[in-house]
Amino acid sequence: MPPTPYSDPIRLEVFKHLFSAVAEEMGVVLRKTSYSPNIKERRDFSCAVFDERGLMVAQAAHIPVHLGSMPLSVEAAIQAYPRLLPGDVVLLNDPYLGGTHLPDITLVSPVYLPGEEHIPAAYIASRAHHADVGGSFPGSMGIATELYQEGIVIPPVRLIRQGQVDEDLFRLLLANVRTPQERAGDIWAQIAANRIGEQRMQSLVQRYGLADVHGYMRALLEYTERLTRRLLQELPDGSYTFCDFLDDDGVNDRPVRICARVTINGDEAIVDFSGSDAQVAGSLNAVYAITVSAVYYVFRCLIGLDAPNNAGCLAPIRVIAPEGSVVNARKPSPVSGGNVETSQRIVDVLLGALAQAAPGRVPAASQGTMNNITIGGWDERRGAPFTYYETIAGGIGASPVADGASGLHSHMTNTLNTPAEAMEYAYPLRVLRLELRQGSGGKGKYRGGEGIRRDIQVLTPARANLISERRKGQPYGLSGGGPGASGENYLIRGEQHIRLPGKGEVMLQAGDILSIRTPGGGGFGIPEDEMES
Repeated sequence: MPPTPYSDPIRLEVFKHLFSAVAEEMGVVLRKTSYSPNIKERRDFSCAVFDERGLMVAQAAHIPVHLGSMPLSVEAAIQAYPRLLPGDVVLLNDPYLGGTHLPDITLVSPVYLPGEEHIPAAYIASRAHHADVGGSFPGSMGIATELYQEGIVIPPVRLIRQGQVDEDLFRLLLANVRTPQERAGDIWAQIAANRIGEQRMQSLVQRYGLADVHGYMRALLEYTERLTRRLLQELPDGSYTFCDFLDDDGVNDRPVRICARVTINGDEAIVDFSGSDAQVAGSLNAVYAITVSAVYYVFRCLIGLDAPNNAGCLAPIRVIAPEGSVVNARKPSPVSGGNVETSQRIVDVLLGALAQAAPGRVPAASQGTMNNITIGGWDERRGAPFTYYETIAGGIGASPVADGASGLHSHMTNTLNTPAEAMEYAYPLRVLRLELRQGSGGKGKYRGGEGIRRDIQVLTPARANLISERRKGQPYGLSGGGPGASGENYLIRGEQHIRLPGKGEVMLQAGDILSIRTPGGGGFGIPEDEMES
């Protein structure tokens, strides 16, 4: 690819950080102005900057499963409203129109320059996981059999028209959720984040000129594409296949196969999921945006930390995900777990395939689940409903050169655990235990990281839903390393310890304890004591 007029390496690096800083500042505003602990404390949100065509040019270091899929949300917003006006904000969450699952609400805003109202100079987007969007389950995360049970479905709609909020639309949205005040606060926080993103992009154009801003946007996309092609050229040509399984879909008690064949040919790659199972009855279906996001994430990890995070990474990669499969489900299949659990298994499968092509660069499997837990009920202290949602950390897979880290979120999630103080302040819940699960990491020359145990007591009757994985299977080791330990879920009621399935609903009495014990990471390499024997 010939160099562009905007290929000066110093200025390219400067603009890479300028665009990224816009997304990072958006994230700071969103976190500090949000209402819910899920966004304020866990930081379950993402922000990104897009060029005038809707191509992602920069993202903050937020949630991988959001950022790789968000470009399809921006594309859907532009297709629905080809003539977005200054001050417009489009809101959507439909997984089949660029979303991921219904709790992830995306806001898209055009960036106009003063006096220039014929075409946007760029686009800004924020996505946040809202702790309830209605549906059959408090927290909107349960095992459903159709999309409509998972919450309110929002196609691309203009929440704000030329600076004026559509109050009727806002009231309709808030009337369909269990915690309207919290939802309104979080949506206003996203609006504030988008506004600061617009202002910062306008400032960049005023300082450097529109030609340079657009020129370096394109140059950064081309630069990332070149880095991706260089990575692919370093890998040996050939086809590499790996398959793994989800425990079940929460409705039928049978494993769900996900298979990927990665074909490297020079500086291009094809990722083919044709060997995967058909879409399932339960909520573990992934939409196409999720599958593309997982592919983006895996190849982006192999490129290295200094590469820009943008759409150029996917330019030389073709993704084949058959429609009607568990990795590209048809509407109205339920998808709440596809975003959080199937995405993790897709990553495991892709890394397993690429470990054959680059054995010295790929780690063993991490915990392979987000251990989703929602608890909802009536909060007597506040005289209002509450909905708590969290994903829980676990073990990281060992690498070819080091042990895996313990008690961290991995791969498609990048959140924090909710602090005990924040949880107990916001909800009628009490954290009784948070500790590492010693011995849960896989054995090996380098050991897998340890999972954690988190015990949460409810202080009022409540409904809880679990969507967790690796309760039957185990995170795989590589090069002779052992697997990580499976996770476990328990209901502790007095002296009873009741084993819970990986997915499902449980009715809780005041004083009951949910004990979530997360998987460890896989080990890497043959343990030294086994080599000696």
